[in-house]
Amino acid sequence: MFTWIQRYFQKHLGVIMLLILLIVGVPMVIVFTPGSTIGQPDRHITSREVFGYNLGSPEDQARLFGDANLSATLQLGYAGINSEQLQQYALQRAAALHMADELRIPATTKAEVTEHIKSLAIFATPEGSFDAQRYDGFRTSLKSGGRITEADVSRVIADDVRADKVRDILAGPGYVLDSDVIAQLKRAQTQWTLGIATIDYESFKPTVDPTNEQLAQFFGDNTFRYEIPPRVRAAYVSYPLEAFLPQVTVTDEELRAVFDSAPGRFQKPAAEGQEAAAAGPADFAIVRDQVENTVRQAKARRLATKAASDLSLALFEGKISNDPAVLESFLSAHQVKLQPLQPFTEEAGPAELNNSAEIAAAAFKLNAERFYSDAIPAANGAVVLFWQETLPTRTPLLTEVLAEVKADYTAGEKRKQFVELGRKAKTQLATQLQGGADFATAVEKVAASLGVTITAKQLEPFDLTNPPQDSSFTSFNVLEGLEQGQVSDMAITRDQGVLVYALERKLPDLSPDNPQFGEMRAQIAAFTGRMGASRILSEMVEEELRRTEPKL
Repeated sequence: MFTWIQRYFQKHLGVIMLLILLIVGVPMVIVFTPGSTIGQPDRHITSREVFGYNLGSPEDQARLFGDANLSATLQLGYAGINSEQLQQYALQRAAALHMADELRIPATTKAEVTEHIKSLAIFATPEGSFDAQRYDGFRTSLKSGGRITEADVSRVIADDVRADKVRDILAGPGYVLDSDVIAQLKRAQTQWTLGIATIDYESFKPTVDPTNEQLAQFFGDNTFRYEIPPRVRAAYVSYPLEAFLPQVTVTDEELRAVFDSAPGRFQKPAAEGQEAAAAGPADFAIVRDQVENTVRQAKARRLATKAASDLSLALFEGKISNDPAVLESFLSAHQVKLQPLQPFTEEAGPAELNNSAEIAAAAFKLNAERFYSDAIPAANGAVVLFWQETLPTRTPLLTEVLAEVKADYTAGEKRKQFVELGRKAKTQLATQLQGGADFATAVEKVAASLGVTITAKQLEPFDLTNPPQDSSFTSFNVLEGLEQGQVSDMAITRDQGVLVYALERKLPDLSPDNPQFGEMRAQIAAFTGRMGASRILSEMVEEELRRTEPKL
């Protein structure tokens, strides 16, 4: 079961999860040089012995990383740690087992294996206790003939027990100062009663009227934001569905076959006051017109695509050059004509063709030598693109993007002024509270004074081991330096600012007489000890990799 300190770190200090991974043996600190060749054995390297594994051997690599991956999955409760984490964990695990052999740590007993299994996250309930049903289900799954056998799991667990014994030896007692224990008890067990004042960003309407000089300065400082990416100027020949619909014929048999394959994709007409419903197997007659329209359009689309493909093939077979006169004559002979497109980027696509990503991707593959495309499906049929020019990245004139620059400048100024508004709100709120106003009344007066919408909420007393579920995470970041009666600086999220008022702050018993004082000391000692063990194993791995690095 997670201790309170682990729950606290998980909920409130996401970055500390890296350290929690260290506890379970998945450190992520080592950086290997490109010459390590781990995971990419060079065919010229026949042997590179690292802690008993030949890293030049695919078989040894599979055993090293396969065992480590299984070990990490059992301990973390989920599969899929990334390749860098797996590489680091695998080598440190190998180092620990190598040291276990040198220290003559005995083989793991069945009792130790049983005890270790009960501690594995993969067999734990959401509350953290051992779940015998999960364990039995896991064992049953191993008997289904997969790559991992029960013997593999037993071997990996037995090795993990020996590796943990080495880590315990390397960890030592873990030195902890009384001040560290006190600081952690304060952080986790102080009881808070908070008032939260939330300022609505949208309600803040400052007047921002920039001068031309200000806009020019802003544009000059942020030119990179307005660079126009490469664009293609092109034209196209269209083969619309409507031109091919008269050629399409359908039969009742094929309509029925299309309907029977998926009746639910057709909608029955809605009765008055009711919503339309999906058709059922017996509703063919009701939705027959829908089915026929769908089939006719699909057939017309195929004909349009074939016609576009025939044009592209004729261009290739006729070796038509990218000469305007030659191309015009060719297209006229095929009774089609070019239609222009406004220059477009690869991200946006041509507006005239519904910003199609497929058409944009095809256009950016064209050039002066390959100036026409294959047939490309379009919203209303099919098209063939004709490349005319690729326009390089360029920096526009201010006049071209003036509206965008003004909008960005205004948004930035509003943000700056919102920060200043937060400072004023903090000062006014603190003044109101010091004058004896209750929190809700004080917030209401500040909102009226500043002309913005501010909502007030008081949280029930809590400590960080059991924080309120409906409160903002931003609020907890300010508690570290907040004293009773103080108002925090405003913390800003995307659409609001948050001020926190400490109505009450009750410290826990910080004396050594508190039973939790000793418990906290033990937890911190174990934590820091494991970190120390991980550093030692990291150094062992680095030294071993340097020692065995191939000589060039």
